[in-house]
Amino acid sequence: MRASVTAIAAATLLVPLLGAAPSDARGAESGLQSAFASAAAEYHVPQSVLLGVSYLQSRWDAHGGAPSVTGGYGPMHLTDARTALAGATPHHSDGSEDARGDGARAALLPKAKPPKPARFPARLRTLPRAAQLTGLSPARLRTDPAANVAGGAALLAAAQRALGEPLSSDPADWYAAVARFSGADDTATATAYANDVYDVLRTGQERETDGGQLVALAAQPRLVPDARQLRRAGLRTLDTTETECPPTVSCEWIPAPYEEFGDGDYGNHDLADRPASQGIDYIVIHDTEGAWDGVLTMVQDPTYVSWQYTLRSTDGHIAQHVKAKDVAWHAGNWYVNAKSIGLEHEGFLARPDAWYTEAMYRSSARLVAYLAKEHDIPLDRQHILGHDTVPGPTASTVRGMHTDPGPYWDWRHYFELLGRPIEPSAGPDGGMVTIRPDYATNRPEYTGCVSAGERCADHGSSAVRLYSGPGESYPLIKDIGLGTTPSKGVNDLSSRVSTGQQYAVAGQDGDWTAIWYLGQKAWFKNTQENPTAVHAAGQVVTPKDGVESVPVYGRAYPEASAYPADVPAQAVSALPYTIPAGQRYVVGGQVPGEYYYAVTFDEASHRVVTGKDLYYEIQFGHRVGFVRAADVEVLPSGPGAATPPAPR
Repeated sequence: MRASVTAIAAATLLVPLLGAAPSDARGAESGLQSAFASAAAEYHVPQSVLLGVSYLQSRWDAHGGAPSVTGGYGPMHLTDARTALAGATPHHSDGSEDARGDGARAALLPKAKPPKPARFPARLRTLPRAAQLTGLSPARLRTDPAANVAGGAALLAAAQRALGEPLSSDPADWYAAVARFSGADDTATATAYANDVYDVLRTGQERETDGGQLVALAAQPRLVPDARQLRRAGLRTLDTTETECPPTVSCEWIPAPYEEFGDGDYGNHDLADRPASQGIDYIVIHDTEGAWDGVLTMVQDPTYVSWQYTLRSTDGHIAQHVKAKDVAWHAGNWYVNAKSIGLEHEGFLARPDAWYTEAMYRSSARLVAYLAKEHDIPLDRQHILGHDTVPGPTASTVRGMHTDPGPYWDWRHYFELLGRPIEPSAGPDGGMVTIRPDYATNRPEYTGCVSAGERCADHGSSAVRLYSGPGESYPLIKDIGLGTTPSKGVNDLSSRVSTGQQYAVAGQDGDWTAIWYLGQKAWFKNTQENPTAVHAAGQVVTPKDGVESVPVYGRAYPEASAYPADVPAQAVSALPYTIPAGQRYVVGGQVPGEYYYAVTFDEASHRVVTGKDLYYEIQFGHRVGFVRAADVEVLPSGPGAATPPAPR
């Protein structure tokens, strides 16, 4: 299932990138562009190769000297993991969320902690090596972008020499060195990484960095590298016989256990027969809150929880643990678990500067696009869920639901890589909006990243804050299900919407747009000069005539009469929310009431119960929800609703 070394075009992007920049883009070179030129000349590395590798690592951003998820610094993502991975608490070992989320079984609340590595692998120690090669101090390599670029050039040149290849001026001669720069120890991952870099070289790029500098890479559409070099690199071959991945990524099989471990209990997932038995409707994006090796140790523990795939930050490598046909325990809502595939990404929700690499974003997007096509899953935010948008299954679970990947996951860029860029789908009379702030310049204040109440580092964000009136002097929107005073806390989702989510418009007042949200009218700033949403149209639900309000559910379970005698009926339990008459909420699709009964190790007792009651999935608040089709009517979103000003 991996890309062939000779299939250089196999790693093409899912969508065409921006057109190549002219060589004299916007006049004089920036300081960073000059740094690439100087380092290329000093270490005899083609400048385009240096630019292409850096783009795949960081999109040329320096992140103010802050480390990435895996301790990578600067435009070249030079790694020193000792500075980044201390004190991490695994994603599913913190808080009160029951990852399984099935009321028919005892709550599963693992407390495992990943083992501390005795020694970090070479891919997480490239900065010390760059310091040796350049004579520059580690501190300077971390904080000085020009020095960081020089360190990356030195590493590429060293890799080229180690392969016995000349320091050629032809980018085509550097394929194996680029592959080795990834730090991967297997052929498939190194190949996928190099293919991505050379795709960037062929298509070209131009962007303004987070430091305000324009960097450009001219396209070389006819560039064909010499991939045969990699055969001499001595890399291992992955076990891909069991994997379910597209050929454009590297993917290995590291299975999660389906085992009994005493007292009739078992782990750490359930065998099933999807999609024959029930559809796969969702893909859930998580972050690990821990490092690669420790996370892999935990997913192989039968007493822990599970997910289908883990993605590595440094190079985008993927490990698959659970087959798509089987049900993993990851989302905290059994209905969603039974109908979803879970992806864990190396990352930290509350570390805004612990940035995600471009390599991981691209690998994830390719995997999600492949899975969406395989299982006919719509590429929208009501089906490509963050863990933070999965609803609590019952009223008592709402407070404990997880909030990853959080406000620093770049949903706008991610959907561009998915081939579904977030664009206007209607004019001003569409009656809906799609949230779409500019990630880099959208910088709402958050607190609690380091300690409670302390302001988080200023950073770009996918999220937009909501107020109870048209201005920041009004109180934040309150989530009655949480029962707490809303705050700007990084884990407080009560008054927050996220890029790609869609809502029915409820009003307009100058630069402020109102939407229907959690049964309330919620306002966000949306100016013509700096729009945070674009116009949209679609279907919405509203309570049927004569009904004062309708309940909202966190799962779409069948009616009691649908259950056979050998399956205990599950309660159709409403959340502490309602939709009042006159309010409208965007429809994600219609689904039948469905419950997967799997509470024993013996598969013979497993059942899929499907009822006659139908539900609509809706974007209700930050999280999705469900309403019974019998309670609502479906309407077009416009025309006639109040709408925001047209974004420029």
